[in-house]
Amino acid sequence: MNRRWAAVSFVLAFSLTCWAQEPTVQVRPPDLHGSRQLDPSGVTEKAVIRDYLESWQSMRKALDANQTSLLSPEFVGTAYDKLADVIAQQTKIGIHTRYGDRSHDLQIVFYSPEGLSIQLIDNVTYDEQVIQGGTVLASQPIHARYLAVLTPTDVRWTVRILQPDLQAANANDESSIKRHEARRTAR
Repeated sequence: MNRRWAAVSFVLAFSLTCWAQEPTVQVRPPDLHGSRQLDPSGVTEKAVIRDYLESWQSMRKALDANQTSLLSPEFVGTAYDKLADVIAQQTKIGIHTRYGDRSHDLQIVFYSPEGLSIQLIDNVTYDEQVIQGGTVLASQPIHARYLAVLTPTDVRWTVRILQPDLQAANANDESSIKRHEARRTAR
């Protein structure tokens, strides 16, 4: 009995550790066309990236616990409303979702002339588990491309829009697969 308990404890501890790991983050140089330039010291870019990644932590906690209060202050506007709707639906059907983001590939692509919004693209890889009553109903790795619009407050940047672009991510995956197959065929 002790061996079985030890094995169960090890598996549980291992899976919790995997979900608790910090994601790898790659920040590409900004690609701003026709918009305001970021400050040369990089303060704005660092703050936006920091606050965006913190928003993912809040989203993970909120969706796992089904508590909209955990979305504040990182999410506002449309992003908050959509996530609150997801939480309401999950609660209604008795599930919760656990996300473990593994990597973020970020690039700022727009900074409004007035400095009131920044748009970034996030090519993210994460694991998703749908759980009901302690039982994992589904688990899958996801590669997605998100468009995020952040707006400043007195103390931080908040996510106003967080919109997945699954077609772009799938197209990237498909072209990557085609390149791999072409290389293998050429050998």
